Amino acid sequence: MGNRLSKIYTRTGDDGSTGLADGNRIAKNAQRVEAMGTADELNCHIGLLIETLDSDDELAETLRRIQHHLFDLGGEFAIPGSRVIGDDHIEWLENTLDRHNEGLPPLKNFILPGGTPAAAQCHLARAVSRRAERVVVALGHEDSINTASRHYLNRLSDLLFVIARVLARRAGGEEILWEQKKSGL
Repeated sequence: MGNRLSKIYTRTGDDGSTGLADGNRIAKNAQRVEAMGTADELNCHIGLLIETLDSDDELAETLRRIQHHLFDLGGEFAIPGSRVIGDDHIEWLENTLDRHNEGLPPLKNFILPGGTPAAAQCHLARAVSRRAERVVVALGHEDSINTASRHYLNRLSDLLFVIARVLARRAGGEEILWEQKKSGL
């Protein structure tokens, strides 16, 4: 890998195209590139979230594993027709989600992003995960995709919502409930 990235700039993208891992070149604004970029952006937000947690925090370990999944997901988009994300990834997300959701009280209101800096960052990652899912749906309308990848992003946004709730409640913090009466002028 070191030899492959020994020169960071190549000038090959100056014409508005980028290379896929299979050697094909496509426009930088193609839906496939948007999917790759949004998965990368989500990975960055999760990395920032991890840095708000203690290194020995079990949630940090969970989120780091998700980062590896997202890197794989970006690779999957970089090689049209490849399948890296599978049902086992989705099952792991669902089991993790169920485990963290067990101790939370049922929601009776919508909640606003916030409560703690970590919870707010987690909500931001959740919103980017939802956008990534929309981008992948759009990609699926124009090209063949691994539907498990779309399902993964859907479950991931749910997990990030639950983790945000956990983080907001830690150390006596609170979830910020949406109040309709405060929406008016």
